[in-house]
Amino acid sequence: MKPIIGLSPLYDPEKRGLWMRPGYLDVLYACGAIPLVLPFDSDAVDVKQMLSICDGLILTGGADVDPRLYGEEPIEQCGELQPIRDELEYRLLDKALEEDMPLLGICRGSQILNVYLGGTLYQDLSTQLPGTFNHAMEPPFESLCHKVTLEKGEPLHKFMGEDELPVNSVHHQAIRRVAPELVPLARSFDGVVEGTWMPGKRFVWGVQWHPEWLWDVDERQKRIVQHFVDVCKE
Repeated sequence: MKPIIGLSPLYDPEKRGLWMRPGYLDVLYACGAIPLVLPFDSDAVDVKQMLSICDGLILTGGADVDPRLYGEEPIEQCGELQPIRDELEYRLLDKALEEDMPLLGICRGSQILNVYLGGTLYQDLSTQLPGTFNHAMEPPFESLCHKVTLEKGEPLHKFMGEDELPVNSVHHQAIRRVAPELVPLARSFDGVVEGTWMPGKRFVWGVQWHPEWLWDVDERQKRIVQHFVDVCKE
């Protein structure tokens, strides 16, 4: 039986509709999983039932996380906010963490995991961390932009067997204060946290880059998603 992986949907405010980038679906199919795009239904009972048919959860990239969730007012450089996504993903995190469901957060997904667990974000790196590398690369996003250093002894370093990993970079927000229950997995050369994990859980990882754009360009990116899928099979 193939594992079913729930995906938090992307939101189109003009059409008031959900959508999904095909890369998320493609990499999951390639790793032997069945992707399932979830609806915008934040009712706690409904969310529990939705996740009951899933073996794992991916929190996808997208719009900025509302700074009010970590006690700040949005600055001018903060991007588009989508409360409908924040609410849904908070409810998904409620149930996924309670049930110890394998979870992979990608870009925004990594950020909202950190905020949910009590961490904070840079609303805009160039404004709030002057001198940092420009993390918002130009297309094509299927190319490698910079390297991250894997934290020695942590799960991603052990799994990859390498000290560095080349990644793409499509974000202007990033983790500022790491949540108390999370541990860094990777950092960019300018010190920005690029990955975290949650000890004591089967699999709760967050990565700031986008493996769904790189999986057929760099085999190491597919390995990360494959590892997640394999845990979901257990």
